[in-house]
Amino acid sequence: MEKRFPDIPSLLSACLLQDEYADTTPLIASLSHVRQTGYFTRSEFLSMCKWKEPRERRRQQWVSHTEDEVRMLSAKAFAAPDEARRILHLCRFRGVGIPVASAFLTLVDPEQYGVIDIRVWQDLTLYDEVDYDPDGRVLQLLHWLDYLDKIRRWADTFNVSARAIERTLFQHHRDIQTERLYP
Repeated sequence: MEKRFPDIPSLLSACLLQDEYADTTPLIASLSHVRQTGYFTRSEFLSMCKWKEPRERRRQQWVSHTEDEVRMLSAKAFAAPDEARRILHLCRFRGVGIPVASAFLTLVDPEQYGVIDIRVWQDLTLYDEVDYDPDGRVLQLLHWLDYLDKIRRWADTFNVSARAIERTLFQHHRDIQTERLYP
């Protein structure tokens, strides 16, 4: 991959994306009540899973959750006192790891969250923002906490949502990618 800017703030200054994808806007709007109710439904859960992983490789695991399980696990997550516990509760859903759990948080509160995935993690590595796990193929809690801290700091600096920072990093990676991410 080609490093086109000296650092992430320079990249963001040049390439910042502020408008949400047209197909994502309605989903975010439909989830706006979740912060107030403190949980999401099974139908909302399945919609968010499909949004993050359209190929639905884990569909059988996702659909195995009952309405009560989804409400209970999501309520525990949104009631958690810190980010680590919040995302770990969401990872208790079958077929959900850190990237999908981060998508739930992002879709419910895009001001404060951005999706973590291999692309954004590789951008952080390329621009020397992190010095471990350069491939980002198995994203864990430490990755999430480091990432969240960074995108929130940049969001404050640029006066945009954390989601805008994430989308910019994601798009930048797509623009500079020279090889397939997944074999």
